[in-house]
Amino acid sequence: MKISKIYSIFELMKVLFLGDASNMHNCLAQELRRMGHTAVVASNGSHWMRTERDIDFTRGPGKLGAVNYVLKLLRNLPKMQGYDVVELCGPIFLELKPWRLRPIFDYLKRHNRRIVLSALNTDYLYYTACHDGHTYRYSDYMVGSEPSPYVNSSEYIRQHQANWKQPYMREHFDYIKHGIDGAVACLWEYYAAYKPVLGDKVVYAGIPIDTRSIEPHFINETPERVRFFIGIQRDRNVIKGTDRLLAALKRVHNRYPRECEMEVVESLPYAEYVERMSRSHVILDQLYSYTPATNALLAMARGMVAVSGAEPEYYDLIGERDNHPIINVVPTREGDIDEKLEWIVTHRDRLPQLSRQSRAFVEKHNAAPVVAQRYLSFWNSLL
Repeated sequence: MKISKIYSIFELMKVLFLGDASNMHNCLAQELRRMGHTAVVASNGSHWMRTERDIDFTRGPGKLGAVNYVLKLLRNLPKMQGYDVVELCGPIFLELKPWRLRPIFDYLKRHNRRIVLSALNTDYLYYTACHDGHTYRYSDYMVGSEPSPYVNSSEYIRQHQANWKQPYMREHFDYIKHGIDGAVACLWEYYAAYKPVLGDKVVYAGIPIDTRSIEPHFINETPERVRFFIGIQRDRNVIKGTDRLLAALKRVHNRYPRECEMEVVESLPYAEYVERMSRSHVILDQLYSYTPATNALLAMARGMVAVSGAEPEYYDLIGERDNHPIINVVPTREGDIDEKLEWIVTHRDRLPQLSRQSRAFVEKHNAAPVVAQRYLSFWNSLL
């Protein structure tokens, strides 16, 4: 069945995306508009990524920034009513304290038909699952039974992650949980955390990638030198494991200086990041993940090979048994990253095949029309 025919079974909808992360909501909104739906994004542009939005909720520094932010929010509240679905970017969907979010949540619930939560970043439920000792073998916070490097880092202290332990965070999550009509998870990790608590109220949809706007540049022949790319987020270096990935890459580069090269970038705006990334063969993305996230999927859509998370639980969830192009690295085995990167360098002849498999994987599982269809199916089941 053609996608256009699949779309025709859905009534046109009016959707508000409140908040965004890594351009995910904006990408969905663009796809929904192509299909004839009305979609509005109200966000801060994912901070330094400066992603597109229709209503700007950027918050400036200091007390003046806080006052202006609240005034901006109050001015725009009338624009945030009359929607079929409001899709929230997690329980903390605006840059406000939890107790200040409650009246806004109540307003949205009164003035719109359905409220749905996007499980797409750290929240109380995911944080709790990371520490329960059985949901994951490893996570951002724990590797086996030991704290991850992130927990002992200055990043953790600077970002006040201990706040997730506070009773008010649980109270806030419980309030949101009882008020939403459903939740959509973009990664296996979030689905695994939400499913035991929300049951049938949560579904998995994946991360949308606008493959139609991404021209693949396949690796057509064995490269003489493998170009590795790694992007560092200044405030998320340790939690994403890019510190360990970069250290391993440097070691491999020292061993094979003629067979590989590397490009390292830090906290670039979204458009510039994508442009710089596209010059390479292989992207190094996340270490503590079971699932490839936005950066890895974007690279794969361009025909690059991704070094990231791709555990059996993820492949089982999406029902993929044949095409496994992601180089899965794990933090639980000493030397695993070095071995996988060295394998890439010494098996450069495999890159052309993996390049095409990567693009095919994204087209099948993460193309924006495919993910949008999952959202529409779920939303319609709630109306």
